[in-house]
Amino acid sequence: MLLFVIHLLDLLLAVMLERTLCQSTGNKLTFVIASASQTSVSDPIPTSSRNDLSDSLKKSNEASLILIRHGESLWNEKNLFTGCVDVPLTKKGVEEAIEAGKRISNIPVDMIYTSSLIRAQMTAMLAMTQHRQQKVPIILHDENERARKWGHIFSEETKKQSIPVITAWQLNERMKECLDKQETAERYGKEQVHEWRRSYDIPPPNGESLEMCAQRAVTYFCDEIEPQLFIGKNVMIAAHGNSLRSIIMYLEKLTSQEVMSLELSTGIPLLYIFKEGRFVRRGSPVGTTEAGVYAYTKRLAQYRQKLDEMPH
Repeated sequence: MLLFVIHLLDLLLAVMLERTLCQSTGNKLTFVIASASQTSVSDPIPTSSRNDLSDSLKKSNEASLILIRHGESLWNEKNLFTGCVDVPLTKKGVEEAIEAGKRISNIPVDMIYTSSLIRAQMTAMLAMTQHRQQKVPIILHDENERARKWGHIFSEETKKQSIPVITAWQLNERMKECLDKQETAERYGKEQVHEWRRSYDIPPPNGESLEMCAQRAVTYFCDEIEPQLFIGKNVMIAAHGNSLRSIIMYLEKLTSQEVMSLELSTGIPLLYIFKEGRFVRRGSPVGTTEAGVYAYTKRLAQYRQKLDEMPH
């Protein structure tokens, strides 16, 4: 009993420390913990029994974090600023999402977070169709009591074969006016548009700066996602160029100048290993047959071996 309490206190102290770090970074932006007024999501870890929690605390403190920018959308194809307009993937975007899934098919995924926009959700779902663990991603609906009841899974065995998918508006793309990029340049001038796109703290008309986007995205990451990594959950985030750049800024402690030069390709996953309170970037997995992918850590190699031993 005493050992359990000690483990629990260690975990709580670690989470509190990491949240404190979220409040004070070396960047211009100061991150704060989400207030109670923000949209909440259902807790992906159900209220556990003492034994269940004890088992979680005994898990390896290493966890995988996968970041994927959504595949090409219909408005990407038309050269439009998409922002938070909810448009689906193109055929190319679907193919990019499936290819991303092949790249991460041997990396463990316990939980998925996406934005509230369909192009990110499609990317996550399509990617998981390629995963070798063959679990079913299921979007959790927490809009109201009826949604929670109707979406409840009663079978414990079915739960074991499922992966919770949590959607959050805080992970949405940076808000911009939905105009053709050429039309925007003609209206405001190329230099002004370039300043909006490449500055960290200057918002465009009726839109957000990257700083404003980072405020919500990183706060959500610290408050909702990072605690899952602390207890050993492997997480995938399917989101957007600017919300993911904001999170990478936090993970790699980039300055506001450094993050502005960071470019993320659509449909290309990035892998981070979370261990001992630090994030280590491992690049992008090449594919299911690339031996080097599985040599990143002993834990990933063991997971791949278990997949190889599964009956087909």
